[in-house]
Amino acid sequence: MIELKNLSKTFLKDGNRIEVLRGLNLKIARGESLAIVGVSGAGKSTLIHILGTLDHPTDGALYINDLNIFEWDEKTMARFRNATIGFVFQFNNLLPEFDALENIMMPALISGMSAKQASFRATELLEELGLGHRIKHKPGELSGGEQQRVAIARALIMEPEILLADEPTGNLDTDTGKKIEDVLINLNVTRKITLVVVTHNKLLAERMSRIIGLRDGKIYNYE
Repeated sequence: MIELKNLSKTFLKDGNRIEVLRGLNLKIARGESLAIVGVSGAGKSTLIHILGTLDHPTDGALYINDLNIFEWDEKTMARFRNATIGFVFQFNNLLPEFDALENIMMPALISGMSAKQASFRATELLEELGLGHRIKHKPGELSGGEQQRVAIARALIMEPEILLADEPTGNLDTDTGKKIEDVLINLNVTRKITLVVVTHNKLLAERMSRIIGLRDGKIYNYE
């Protein structure tokens, strides 16, 4: 499903070459749930951005469904990303002037889906995530957990095969974070979505089917 082959990422800062990721090799099976853990600055967010084709590696390759993604031009890559990958971040980035339904519909409308179909899908997702009663509420009228569920619904509107979550509970209290964990794990189990989570939350990581660690830009076996 997803494979990294000798993937590296280097940045230049003040004339210095900084190796953030170093020769990574990794396979993630279809429908697997994977946690990526490590200290701040280990390269976790850089890795998940590359997995989501939001950033390019310096060397190496990313294969999704046996397709060498970074051989494509940006337009083709963007179409693939929109159809195949959903994103959930620590900060939900909901548009404050739009209600929950409109926020969820946005990616679908941008991708050319009709307003009728996008509204139908978004409404279904809100109901599935227990927010049917909040459909017309704007982000400022929602709790932190409700906002994050709206963000998850937005990530699912295009029915992606892969869901990438970067610290999805990092901005939430313990009880609310647990509810978001439950939502993500349920989606992985019921929809067979491949779930990759970057987290400092040990309890969340241990609920995934596999954990890998990043240290000094390299993968290590997490114990």
